[in-house]
Amino acid sequence: MAKTALVVGASGIVGSATADLLVAQGWTVHGLARRPVKQAGVAPIAADLTDAAATAEALGGVDPDAVFITTWLRQDSEAENIRVNSAMVRNLLDGLPKPKGPRHVALVTGLKHYLGPFEAYGKGSLPQTPFREEQGRLDVDNFYYAQEDEVFAAAERDGFTWSVHRPHTVIGKAVGNAMNMGTTLAVYATLCRETGRSFRFPGSAAQWSGLTDMTDAGQLARHLLWAAETPAAANEAFNVVNGDVFRWQWMWARIAQWFGLGPAPFDGTVQPLEQQMAGDADLWRAIAEREGLAEPNLARLASPWHTDADLGRPIEVVTDMSKSRRMGFTAYQPTDDAFFALFERLRADRLIP
Repeated sequence: MAKTALVVGASGIVGSATADLLVAQGWTVHGLARRPVKQAGVAPIAADLTDAAATAEALGGVDPDAVFITTWLRQDSEAENIRVNSAMVRNLLDGLPKPKGPRHVALVTGLKHYLGPFEAYGKGSLPQTPFREEQGRLDVDNFYYAQEDEVFAAAERDGFTWSVHRPHTVIGKAVGNAMNMGTTLAVYATLCRETGRSFRFPGSAAQWSGLTDMTDAGQLARHLLWAAETPAAANEAFNVVNGDVFRWQWMWARIAQWFGLGPAPFDGTVQPLEQQMAGDADLWRAIAEREGLAEPNLARLASPWHTDADLGRPIEVVTDMSKSRRMGFTAYQPTDDAFFALFERLRADRLIP
């Protein structure tokens, strides 16, 4: 029997990949976004989750077997992040008709569960790496925890099962996304090639030399579907990464080579992309006009602040996947291949030259 899914944040990196996978697997897919984009096989739903009444009205005719929550709104403080993003989850789950049959709700959060929110990112007393799910919450306010609590409360009220998914930095395509390292690095490399500037690693010595991992959007989508269809995964939280580990000193050279660049030597100095790219908006617009690119607005492609946060961490960050492996999730994605596939897609879609 065909199943119905509601993908919340369907226009984003994770949501679009999840919707694509569900359509390919034969699901009936509804995609909710503030401004839905056309996506093959996805029925669009326009809704602002900060508006409870409008959300309930938009969802009135939807009775999904599975709900995938892949969206959030960045605010100016963690207190506001908590207020706004917990309300969005609450409005969504309150607005859905009470389930007529079994329902599963999957929430995507991330490694800030272990590292802390942006205001205290990678500071203070942190769990030992590799991060494992049983390490639990930090003693600090975090909007991920508030989102989880809304899911837990609604599950107890309405009787659905849930899963929480904690990816590392996600590699995937989305225009206008607030956290997009892959496209940010592609744009940065293009600007360096255009101007002859050095392709400099912007982050910390700990990140340059230490081990790390990442999460491809397709890998995360497969994990979300696996949890929704695996009874043993009900009411559990999971880390989800590609399955390989690398050091940025190796990956930076791989990315540079793809763009025909030589990586600049790293001297241990942090040189944030937000500073390096601060004056590049007009240059990118000129490149876009000359090359006939689809998006001339640099701010809609690159999110240097987020890439800086990840690459500037003062600690090594590695994620343990044993919990999922023991339950049967065996998918694997080499991270350099994920970057290269994204770059090819960006070029094919005329987002980079």
